[in-house]
Amino acid sequence: MNPNEEEDRVACALANNQTAPPPGVYCEGTFDQWRCWPPTPANSTAYAACPDFVPGFRPELWAHKECTATGTWWTHPETGRPWSNYTTCVKPEDDVSEIIAVYEAGYSVSLVALLLSLGILFYFKSLRCARITVHMNLFASFAANNALWLAWYGLVVRAPDTLEASPGWCRALNATLQYALLTNYTWMLCEGVYLHTVLVSAFVSERRLLRALLAAGWLLPVPPAALNAARRAAADDPLCWMDEGAPRPELAVLVCVAVLLNLGFLCNIVRVLCTKLRAGGGPAGAQRPSATALHALRATCLLAPLLGLQYLLTPFRPPRTASWWLAYEYVSALSTSLQGLCVAVLYCFCNGEVLAQLRRRWRVLTFRPRANSTTNTTVSFVRSAAPGAAEDKV
Repeated sequence: MNPNEEEDRVACALANNQTAPPPGVYCEGTFDQWRCWPPTPANSTAYAACPDFVPGFRPELWAHKECTATGTWWTHPETGRPWSNYTTCVKPEDDVSEIIAVYEAGYSVSLVALLLSLGILFYFKSLRCARITVHMNLFASFAANNALWLAWYGLVVRAPDTLEASPGWCRALNATLQYALLTNYTWMLCEGVYLHTVLVSAFVSERRLLRALLAAGWLLPVPPAALNAARRAAADDPLCWMDEGAPRPELAVLVCVAVLLNLGFLCNIVRVLCTKLRAGGGPAGAQRPSATALHALRATCLLAPLLGLQYLLTPFRPPRTASWWLAYEYVSALSTSLQGLCVAVLYCFCNGEVLAQLRRRWRVLTFRPRANSTTNTTVSFVRSAAPGAAEDKV
């Protein structure tokens, strides 16, 4: 999105009003949200420098817009709207297909791990509790986000015609993707809220707490995602709303609040745990810390990487001209796409309760008692006793 769209629109209208139109048939000067196009004679092409605020565009290259013989700007056959050609703003060597492939591979691995984790937790009914339910919703949030990203890359990013036409379904896909991305943050916040509440509040109704977390995790992202979709629809943003410029305020506010709250929860959790451990240590360390405190400490260590702290430490994306841009993109692709795998490993595959259930189930499936052991013993006894019986008769 053009960060100075309104100013550029006004400046474009003023410049076109002050420019004498070309003789004969011509296309009226216009502004397409990114660039100002002057009045252009029919059967000719207007050129403008590529915008520098769109990631991947080279500002030293040129976009163009065709004026037809009838004095109207060329319209795209799929949308029926005037269309500016910005496809020339990307150099061939700037192809990011390999980076997209890394994202797709990472999201696929994460999605498989998350679905497997959800299947395990659904299968073992004995694991059901408020804490596991929060984990399952976190898994579902990441799984939905990963599946939507795979659909986005496959149906939109790898389909230039769809991207240029910007049909309604791909804009709806983008809006749903933004919502799913926000749920990752809200459910990471719910993880922090649950652990903090259980440790700090001695008496709390887990049922009420779980209901509140379910509502917050899935409903808090709805207003900012809807506002973002409404603003982009009103602005009629092109390219399926794909631009990755500066974070939009309606989305960034929820993300920043969730990350900062989780940071505060983590600091207070560590403080409470340290206080409990010191209180339970005894004067000479004779009294060991309680199992509950140690379990909470381990849960905190597992939760820390998922509280969103890595987003506070991630630097701003460098320009493509930077020497370390490609390395940054690969690191970003791996760390982002494999988050779901980390969630599944930390909260399911490394969960002691889950591992105990899997081992118990494995023993049941692999246990094979000796076939017909009682029958074999009886037959052996009869065979060994038969000769003796014959001798008695003799």
